Amino acid sequence: MNAHREMLIKLYQMFNARDIDGVLAHLHTDVSWPNGWQGGWLHGHDEVRDYWTRQWRELDPHVEPVGFDIDEAGRVVVHVHAVIRDMSGAVVMDGQLDHVYTIEDHVVRAMEIRPA
Repeated sequence: MNAHREMLIKLYQMFNARDIDGVLAHLHTDVSWPNGWQGGWLHGHDEVRDYWTRQWRELDPHVEPVGFDIDEAGRVVVHVHAVIRDMSGAVVMDGQLDHVYTIEDHVVRAMEIRPA
């Protein structure tokens, strides 16, 4: 759990710094990723890169991990505080969410978003 926790903390730091390549280096090449902005699912690095690039043109998300657990399926649950602003700085969302990660061979295979 400690190795996964350290990796995920770094991923949030890179995401908040808009380091797409840094995050993608820790995601499976065929990662399954939620489109938390518009709904649906993304698959693979190219789709995730395109999603974040488009999202960051319109929104300014900042996500901080505040706790870690393991669920009944052995996935890592990261309790996060998310503040999402529009490009004028107005807060669109400020709240708690759970990010649930499936980690295989030291990379993220899938992530889902759940209400906290």
